Amino acid sequence: MVGTGVNSFVSLVILAVIAEYSHAPFLFPSLGPTAFLLFHAPLAASTSPHNTLLGHLIGVLAGWFALAVTGLLAARPDLEDVDARRALACGLALGLTCGLMPLLDAAHPPAGATTLIVALGLLRTPDHLVVLMAAVVLITAQGFAINRLAGLPYPLWRLPSAAAEP
Repeated sequence: MVGTGVNSFVSLVILAVIAEYSHAPFLFPSLGPTAFLLFHAPLAASTSPHNTLLGHLIGVLAGWFALAVTGLLAARPDLEDVDARRALACGLALGLTCGLMPLLDAAHPPAGATTLIVALGLLRTPDHLVVLMAAVVLITAQGFAINRLAGLPYPLWRLPSAAAEP
């Protein structure tokens, strides 16, 4: 669908402009699949604001927790020399994220990438994590506005339970 591509493009360009002028990480890899889902399958349960926001929040918190437990909060990222602690942090973060999202009825697959971004140390400071979540809020708001302008019954928070995916 052309609309999916155009809407994803516009949403990420807006975040890129904010990133450029704020010098903050408002643009990161897991926003790509989030944008795709918001504009390709806006009425799926996993793309509701509830799932998008909570899924990414679970990913951020699980990634940060994994860094803290493994003593890597202050360690710089190194994607070429992943040691046992970093591997443990990534496994723990992804395991927690993938376990907690269904448990909390907040499944959003791109959050699996968010948790790895944090566990790998790419975005790890409290300031960066706040910006990361602000970017998720902004792209979710863009998805809400664009989908509603297109006449879709995109939910304010989550789909009615009868319409939710299994």
